[in-house]
Amino acid sequence: MSDFVRIVEVAPRDGLQNEARQVATVDKIALVDRLSATGLRSIEATAFVSPKWVPQMADAAEVMAGIIRRPGVAYPVLVPNLQGYERARAAGAEEVAVFTAASEAFNRKNINASIDESIERFVPVLERARADGVRVRGYVSTVLGCPYQGQVPLADVVRVARRLYELGCYEISLGDTIGVGTPRKAREMLLAVAAAVPMPALAVHFHDTWGQALANVAACIEAGVRVADAAVAGTGGCPYARGASGNLATEDLVYMLHGMGLATGVDLEALAGTGRWLAALLGRPTGSKVGRALARA
Repeated sequence: MSDFVRIVEVAPRDGLQNEARQVATVDKIALVDRLSATGLRSIEATAFVSPKWVPQMADAAEVMAGIIRRPGVAYPVLVPNLQGYERARAAGAEEVAVFTAASEAFNRKNINASIDESIERFVPVLERARADGVRVRGYVSTVLGCPYQGQVPLADVVRVARRLYELGCYEISLGDTIGVGTPRKAREMLLAVAAAVPMPALAVHFHDTWGQALANVAACIEAGVRVADAAVAGTGGCPYARGASGNLATEDLVYMLHGMGLATGVDLEALAGTGRWLAALLGRPTGSKVGRALARA
């Protein structure tokens, strides 16, 4: 296995969309540009979703117009349907992401559709993207538990991940949306999915509600995954999952991976500085333990 782990930075989208404080467009652009300068290879810049439902992402086109796109850095954006895809492409997006859940109850509450109905909405997106030469990433949420139905059958996680991969998603991000997973369960889930989808096409996305996110990533790294999602300063959470705290802080993830002898290409000091800058904008301390430790040092 490779000793390089690619981190997908999700703070500009998944982080900010569930923060109580609105962030100005100019600051969102500055955030993406600062993250681009740290060595990150993939930064989820924004989402082309309904401003009615996610007002924090209403300025998606302005953000895409303002950021400085560095060579070798991908700037995927989230799209819920073909209309969102067309808006994203008009704004210059070269990579998009689609999302569904492994839980029927979560999908119903979140997007008022069944799993199969939600996937059907992606078919024209993936067809258009294929014709346009646009890469599509797929998100599967609630892979280790659902706030509405509780346990999520592993077979459902595998089925949904396989379907997205077969439709043409180059990578499937497996998300523990409410952060209830533990290392053994995380590893078992990953290996079950890897029996249906090649491991190099899988990523993990753990929230830290129960303090298990780093341990879960470590278990999955040891099982062979080499892509992990995280959000600088531990921003965000899930707007549809009561009590779900922020994402795993990217600074903490980078520190752990470097300590495991794995490369990320990320400048930890620069990343931590960006995390503290963002936390100050949000009016609270950084959610990264590493960021706080570096500040004290």
